[in-house]
Amino acid sequence: MKKVGLKDIAEHVGVSIALVSYVLNGQAEQKQVSKENAERIKKAAEELNYRPNQIAKSLKMLKTHTIGLVVADINYRFSTGITRAIEAEAKKANYTVLFGSSNESEDSFEELVNALINRQVDGLILVPVENSQPQIKMLQKSGVPFVLLDRNFPEIQANHVTLNNHKAAYDATAYLIKQGHRRIAFFNYQTSFYHLHQRNQGYLDALKDYGIAFQDHWLQQVCSSDRAADIKRGLDLILNHSEPCDAAFFATDTLAINGLKYLNKQNVKIPEQLSVMSFDESEAFELFYCPVTHLQQPLEAMGKAAVDTLIGLIDHNKINRQLSLESTLVIGRSCRE
Repeated sequence: MKKVGLKDIAEHVGVSIALVSYVLNGQAEQKQVSKENAERIKKAAEELNYRPNQIAKSLKMLKTHTIGLVVADINYRFSTGITRAIEAEAKKANYTVLFGSSNESEDSFEELVNALINRQVDGLILVPVENSQPQIKMLQKSGVPFVLLDRNFPEIQANHVTLNNHKAAYDATAYLIKQGHRRIAFFNYQTSFYHLHQRNQGYLDALKDYGIAFQDHWLQQVCSSDRAADIKRGLDLILNHSEPCDAAFFATDTLAINGLKYLNKQNVKIPEQLSVMSFDESEAFELFYCPVTHLQQPLEAMGKAAVDTLIGLIDHNKINRQLSLESTLVIGRSCRE
């Protein structure tokens, strides 16, 4: 016979695993679980013949000194960099980090969050995926300490550590304009993510403030499932237009890498024929013949702030912190002077 776990009870009642854990560990009142939900959970546990894991239960009553971390895609330089930063900072506070990668999947994100909660982590640091708002709201109701990292949802008041994406894109676009560029294309993903929309807005606001009339074809929306083809079409359009663009600004390092590959294949000289800017840095840039001008995110500072905020939540329960850090523009030779 299959052993009944917290997940089985949660699915039976229609609540989160965290909520079930609080009730069965005697923390329902402390975590402000409604009496109705508490009774439903206890009844389901009895009906399903649930037998608690006493070791896990005893751990839950104390700190386990573990932090759960969910990143978007471990293959991204940002993900590996931020993971190292968080592990280093957590170690200073005697915390161990358990982490997983959602691969930008909503289902995987939810599964990882629930799995980490079931492992009795003291709190979570999360890089959310698209459409994960319901899961974030569920966490808020459950009382599990968590901090959103890199991405946030403006409609949800949650503790987060992000980058000032608007200012970063604005400053980078302003730099290109000051270098004499007047027809600047911007390549970004077609997405609902707030932080990427802020990059669009920073770019558009800079053009407006410097008196440059925006042309619709300058903003190229790229579908993640057909990235290479969309970038090829976009570059062909801006380069072969009656008024070709003189600069291309890529909103992520992955977009920049795909763009550089195609430009190199087409023998487009950088920066003589086209200046190139990347929002993020990439180790692949080192293989390119021309050092790429890019925005560098403060990964160590972001990791430290996320860990400090989470430990504050774990220790003191109530902290309201929305941090927006700034990037640094690293000047290479890919932009015409």
